[in-house]
Amino acid sequence: MPQDQLVSIRRSRHVYRSVGDRDDRGWTMLHIGARKGDLREVKRLLDEGMDVNVAAWGRKSQGVTPLHLAAEGGHLKVMDELLDRGANIDARTKGACGWTPLHNAAKERKKQAVKFLVENGAFLPDDINDTRFNPPLHYCPGLEWAYEEMRCLLQDISSSCDTSCSSES
Repeated sequence: MPQDQLVSIRRSRHVYRSVGDRDDRGWTMLHIGARKGDLREVKRLLDEGMDVNVAAWGRKSQGVTPLHLAAEGGHLKVMDELLDRGANIDARTKGACGWTPLHNAAKERKKQAVKFLVENGAFLPDDINDTRFNPPLHYCPGLEWAYEEMRCLLQDISSSCDTSCSSES
């Protein structure tokens, strides 16, 4: 067998055979594309019919969706594409806390991703310490940003409503 064919065969062992294949973490190609922030690859895989909400089922990534990984990396364009294609903004991982994409972004201190998710309707309970919905703050130090963004967003809505209501009188 010629050497160049042997190299090709060795390389092909690491290539995913179909869009449904998973790596040792339980990630699909869509998970990997989202984590890398590769918008072109994400669009290609979604166009080929990959489920936008496909969950990973590896030992350490139970229930992680591509949106979780894009948020963790702060990849706003990929996050926007995933949401446009129907990604669940409040998807929860399996396990004790049930982390959402917002929690992943906050944990990694991706402030713009936190803001983007809040502006797009990510769920936040009224109490930051509500452990039914939020992980403990020492695991997720950027969560305060999400509450600050929500407060600012509500203030903006309130002030614009006050302005439009007073101009109607």
